[in-house]
Parts: sequence; C-alpha cells; structure tokens
Amino acid sequence: QVQLVESGGGLAQPGGSLRLSCVASGFLFSAYGMSWYRQAPGKERELVATISSVGRSTNYADSVKGRFTISRDNDKNTVYLQMISLKPEDTAVYYCKVMAAGYTYWGQGTQVTVSS
Repeated sequence: QVQLVESGGGLAQPGGSLRLSCVASGFLFSAYGMSWYRQAPGKERELVATISSVGRSTNYADSVKGRFTISRDNDKNTVYLQMISLKPEDTAVYYCKVMAAGYTYWGQGTQVTVSS
C-alpha cells in the first residue's frame, strides 16, 4: 500500500535551517508530482511547495519563496524540503502528499518548531 514517511523535523532557532525528507513506497514514485503542506496550531492545512514528477517544475507559497526549496530523488523515492532563514511563523506540522490513481495520500507529519 502507499506509504509516505516524513522525517527531519525538530527545533530550530530563528534564522536557522532544517531539511525535511519524505520517503515514499507502494506506488511508482517517478510518475507523480509531490507536495509539502503544513498545519500550524489552530490553522488550516496550507500548501507549501509542489514539484513535478521529474522535478522540472516547482511552485511555492508566497510565504516561503526564496527560503524553501523542494527537490526530489526518484532513485531514492524521496522528496525533500530544504528550509533556510526559518521564522517562528514556520512552526507547524509538515506533511507530504501525493495524489495517485485517483486517491490522495498523506504522511503522518513531522513537527517543525522555530523558537529561540
């Protein structure tokens, strides 16, 4: 079955950096675009970044443009989110998502906390 497993979250200071990973299994990873979302306490889940199936096309929320970079390694079935210049408002649970064969799949999420 489809599985998405995120890792790499943790505590970072403002201005710091983290790299999130999402390892996928159970589907042909290289055939599908992937997305990162986040959900802060008391807020709706929001789209952070997307990447096309072979990585040629990426899109970002305005709030993270220039600070976050989404990438993927299709040999490792992994999508990454490199985050720099972190701000307290980036604090959230980060999820990866895929829409495959008509279904939407989410990982379990990884907590990112930005605080001094």
